[in-house]
Amino acid sequence: MIAFLLILIPLATGLLSFLIKEEKTAKAFAFLSSLATLAVSILGLTLMKTGSNLNFSAPWMSSLGSSFTLRLDGVGQVLCLLTAVAYPLVLLGTWQASYKKAQQFFGLMLLAQAGMMGVFLAADALLFYFFWELALIPMYFLSSIWGGERRIPVTFKFFVYTFAGSVLMLIGIIYLQAQTADQSFSLTSFYKLELSGKEQSWVFWLFFVAFAIKMPVFPFHTWQPDTYEQAPTATTMILSGVMVKMGLLGLIRWLMPVLPLASFQWGDRVMIFAIIGIVYASLVAIRQNDLKRLIAYSSIAHIGLMCAALFAENASGTQGVMIQLFNHGINIIGLWIIVEIIERRYGTRKISELGGLAQQAPVMTLFFVVIALANIALPLTNGFAGEFLMFNGLLHAKSNFAIAYTVVAGLGIILAAVYTLNMIRNTFYGEAVALRAPVTDLKLNETMALSVIVVLILWLGIYPQSMLDLTDQFTREWMTKIDVSHLFRK
Repeated sequence: MIAFLLILIPLATGLLSFLIKEEKTAKAFAFLSSLATLAVSILGLTLMKTGSNLNFSAPWMSSLGSSFTLRLDGVGQVLCLLTAVAYPLVLLGTWQASYKKAQQFFGLMLLAQAGMMGVFLAADALLFYFFWELALIPMYFLSSIWGGERRIPVTFKFFVYTFAGSVLMLIGIIYLQAQTADQSFSLTSFYKLELSGKEQSWVFWLFFVAFAIKMPVFPFHTWQPDTYEQAPTATTMILSGVMVKMGLLGLIRWLMPVLPLASFQWGDRVMIFAIIGIVYASLVAIRQNDLKRLIAYSSIAHIGLMCAALFAENASGTQGVMIQLFNHGINIIGLWIIVEIIERRYGTRKISELGGLAQQAPVMTLFFVVIALANIALPLTNGFAGEFLMFNGLLHAKSNFAIAYTVVAGLGIILAAVYTLNMIRNTFYGEAVALRAPVTDLKLNETMALSVIVVLILWLGIYPQSMLDLTDQFTREWMTKIDVSHLFRK
C-alpha cells in the first residue's frame, strides 16, 4: 500500500489544488502535500528494513495483459525518496516566488510528482508508459505558461524531443509484449524473454533513444539547456533534479535486464557517446555567462558519467550510479535554489553582472560554496563516494578501452573544477558590482531549505554507508540479471 500512497497523495492533492483560489493557500497546501508524501516515503524505508511487502497490485486492463502493479525495490526506494525530499525543498526554497494562477501552477507540479513516482514504481510496461507521459504533460504546461520570453519555441522543442522518444519506446514495448509467453506487459514476463541477438539489437535502440533523450546524453541533449533556462526555476529544479532520473531508471529497470545481450554488445558505443558528452558539456559550461546554462551543462556532464558507469556493467559502477541518483538530485536542487534567489533579488543571472556578493551575503555564499564543491565531488561531501565508485567501475569495464574511457572521463573532473571555481570566484568574490537592488542575505525559508541540503551533503559524505546499505542488495540482484557471460562459455 505504501507504493500506491506515494502516487495517490500527490495525484489527489494536485487535482484538489485547482479548486483553491488564493495563492498563499495553494502554496501551503502543496507544501503540506509534499510533506505527507515525504512521510510515507520515510515510512517505506523503515518498513523495507523489516522485510514488509511494500508492493501493490490491482486489475487494470486485463484484456490487454496489463495490471496496475507497483514495485518498491532498491532503485525505486532511492528515486522515490529523492522525489519526496526534493518537493518540500523546492517549494520552501522558492517560497517568495509569485505565480499567476498559482493554484494551477502548484496543481501541475503535484501532478508531475505523481507521474514521476509512477515511473519509479511501475512494474508493468504499459503502466510505465502511462506514467511516463503523465509526468511529461504537466511539465509542458508549466514551462509554456510560466516560462521566460522564449518559452513557446523552447517548450515545443522539448515536447517534440520527448514525445518522439516516447513513440519509439511504445513500439518497443508492444513488440516485447507480443513475444512474452503469457502476452503480458508484466516486468517479470519481460525478464523471462529469450530474444535473439538481432531482435535485442534493434529493440535496444528504440528504448535507448527514448531514455537518452530524457536523461539527456550526447547527442540527444540539445533540448535541455534552453528548457532549463526558460522554464520557471521551480520547474527547472524538478526537471534537472528528479525528472532526468527517469531515463536512468529506464536503463536500470527496463533496458539492460530485459535486453542484456544487446546492452553488452552496444555498451562500448554508448560509453563513447556518454564520455564525449562529459567533455563537451564541461567545455561548454566553462564558456557560459548565464548561471542557469552553466548548471544545465554541468548536469549533462554528470548524467553522462552515470550512463557510462552503468554500461561498464560491474557492481562498483552500478552502485556508484545508484547512490549518485540521489546525491546529484540534492546537489543540483541546492544550486538552483541559490540561482533563483540571485535572479529574483538582483534581476540577473549573468556572471559578468555579479561579483562581491560574499561581502554582504556571507551565509548565502557559504551555502553556495559547500553545495558547489559537493557537485564536483570534493571528499567528505556526498558526491565523492558515488563518483569514486563510478570511476572505479569505468576502469574495470568489460572493454579493451576501459583505461582510455576512464582517462577521458576523468578530464570532466578537472573541467568541472575550472567552471565551478570560476563561478564561485566571479559571482561571490572579487570586485563588487553595482546591482539593481540592495544585497541582502538569506530569508528564513531559504536558510531552512539550504540547511537541509547541506546536512544531507555532509551526512552522506562522511557516512555514505547508509546509501550503500540501501542499494547493495538491489545491485547484486541487478548484476545477476544483466550477466551474459554464460552465452560465451564453450
